[in-house]
Amino acid sequence: MKIHGINFINLDINVEEEKLIQNIVKIRNSKGFTKRSMAEALNINEASYGRIENGKISLSYRQLAQIARCFDMSVIDVISYPDKYVKSETSSDEPVEAILQIKLKKDKKDQVLRLVFGENNIEILNK
Repeated sequence: MKIHGINFINLDINVEEEKLIQNIVKIRNSKGFTKRSMAEALNINEASYGRIENGKISLSYRQLAQIARCFDMSVIDVISYPDKYVKSETSSDEPVEAILQIKLKKDKKDQVLRLVFGENNIEILNK
């Protein structure tokens, strides 16, 4: 925004973006990277990278992806740091097996078996 010839930087930064920037700073420090090395990796000057970390300029997705590559991490792991994203191994296409065990008195057991298996099959199950 420009008022009376003076440029003002938009300092409105949402909580999620602020958390992301904090994550980037923590990861960068833990890996021993300098702001200069990060700026070089992003092909920007050190001052511009500093403004990203200070929240004065927005981080593009492309820059976030480059930062994640520098950290040898996925974008989702940078976003969710210190937690790591783990893809669920279960597939919704797989059938689910379940065993149900119910303790019943004899008369209730017979009623449930008739309900589930029908009148003819109850004698086979009771043998």
